[in-house]
Amino acid sequence: MKRLVISVVALMMTGIFSAADAQMFNPVIKRDDIYNRKPIPLPKVREADVFWMKTVWRIIDLREKINQPMYFPTEEIGGRTNLINVLLKGIEDGVVTAYDARSDDEFRMPITFSEVKDRFGAKTVTKRVQNFETGEWQNKTIAGQIRTEEVKQVMLKEVWYFDKHTSTMQVRILGMCPIRIYLPEDATAASAVERSKVFWVSYPEARQVLARNPVFNPHNDAATISFDDMFIKRMFTGYIVAESNTFNNRLISQYLSAEEAMMESKRVEEKMFNFEQDLWEY
Repeated sequence: MKRLVISVVALMMTGIFSAADAQMFNPVIKRDDIYNRKPIPLPKVREADVFWMKTVWRIIDLREKINQPMYFPTEEIGGRTNLINVLLKGIEDGVVTAYDARSDDEFRMPITFSEVKDRFGAKTVTKRVQNFETGEWQNKTIAGQIRTEEVKQVMLKEVWYFDKHTSTMQVRILGMCPIRIYLPEDATAASAVERSKVFWVSYPEARQVLARNPVFNPHNDAATISFDDMFIKRMFTGYIVAESNTFNNRLISQYLSAEEAMMESKRVEEKMFNFEQDLWEY
């Protein structure tokens, strides 16, 4: 009788673990939680609590290893795609507004999805082609294709501030701008590589879309994170290219170059870090 009870318990435990294992490692299980996720509410800040603030512009190079989850996959895999495709889908669906990057970064001039396609050089053209069956020439409309793999950098507009209520340095992302790095069709040398800003989006508005799209977590496949998580938790690296100043927010590259520009970028970063550290006595 005792052996029978042990055997039954063993079979039941085996069945339980087998079912659990099958459910855990079944590749067809869909994780719907992230697709219904909402952005984490950010704490409200009183104007009276902010006594220092600085606006900076930062470049995220998607070719760096830590930033590659924003660049790959270039085509959708298992419901996961890259950052630029997420933004483009939001713009096409009308839930994210694109703003002209040629004028300024104050989000004042909205542009349509068709204009965004034009910024990528994806214009619809009509060409005269010959029909191989009849031999006659006829007009053929060729739709332009957006080459998202050409977006290799993203510019962030950030505001850093010291909140005296919590005695901490905080940062809020105001907007992001994909940067297209490409070789023109008529180019013959690598020196002809061009770099252009495509459009700006307001980050607070884009959070609704970014929070519902998963991004690859290189540390743990079971811990699903979103693009919004990646930005809020600062899971990326970048370098400052401009700070608010007297000269109409000019870029560092406009008055310095090469190693001096790099050192100036680090100086601005260290200045903000030291501001917080100098408020304390040890």
